[in-house]
Amino acid sequence: MPLPPESILRAAARWLERLPASGHKRCRALFSAHPDFSDFTPTQYDVAYNWLREAGLLERVAEPGPVPQRIFEAAVLGLPWFQDADILVQDPGELPEDALTAAEALGIDRGQAFRHVHALWGKVDLEQRERIGAAGETALVKLLEGSVDAQIRHVSQASDGHGYDIEVAGTSCWLHIEVKTTPRRQRITVFLSRHEYETMIRDPAWQLVAVRLSANLEIEAVCSVPREWIAQNTPRDRVVSGRWESCRLTVPLSEIANGITRLMSLLYDDASPMIDGTAGW
Repeated sequence: MPLPPESILRAAARWLERLPASGHKRCRALFSAHPDFSDFTPTQYDVAYNWLREAGLLERVAEPGPVPQRIFEAAVLGLPWFQDADILVQDPGELPEDALTAAEALGIDRGQAFRHVHALWGKVDLEQRERIGAAGETALVKLLEGSVDAQIRHVSQASDGHGYDIEVAGTSCWLHIEVKTTPRRQRITVFLSRHEYETMIRDPAWQLVAVRLSANLEIEAVCSVPREWIAQNTPRDRVVSGRWESCRLTVPLSEIANGITRLMSLLYDDASPMIDGTAGW
């Protein structure tokens, strides 16, 4: 969704401030007749109201929180750079011009805008990881069932205490797959828990597999991340009084192996190219 003009953002804020108490008809009449609100035209108020609907804010008019912040977050959420805000915007000086324009229109200073962007990114990223994570596991299970001569168990559906998500049990190979899912082709960022890491250290069958999904949650690519690379790039506890419990790893594409190479001895003749590695990431 493109960023609305400043006038539309300010008009949207007026709607959102008054809708909980007055409703649409009374607000519309107020904006049309009262001189204090004549700086915007009826058409601009209508456009702002429709934007609130498209942004999903009309469904949450009574939601707590400052109105300028809610409008700002809804405005930046659909901007092209937002999904990579954790990388692209690491301090207030790196805020894109469109974010600064929206912030200024709503009376939000640069520091506040930066904090809002990162708080929103964290919330959206967590929700997305939860949604696509489950979809990625399910998609990989189905792909394995049609590609591998082995028993496939989706163990994380019963318990998340294993330290991995999928068990592949074959006559010549046994693999415990930890699945990490991403919608991105050029960037593989995974969150690894301490439990998953320690499972990797003690379990030779453990393997991290990244799955790429389309916008429709269809599987598009599969790759393996070497255990050695993970071990070299995870944090180290520096004192006995503190320890890391979760870390974020950005895996260089040069380090991945297409498919799941450790399953080669179990593959059917018509195994998916995404599993046998002939399909690239």
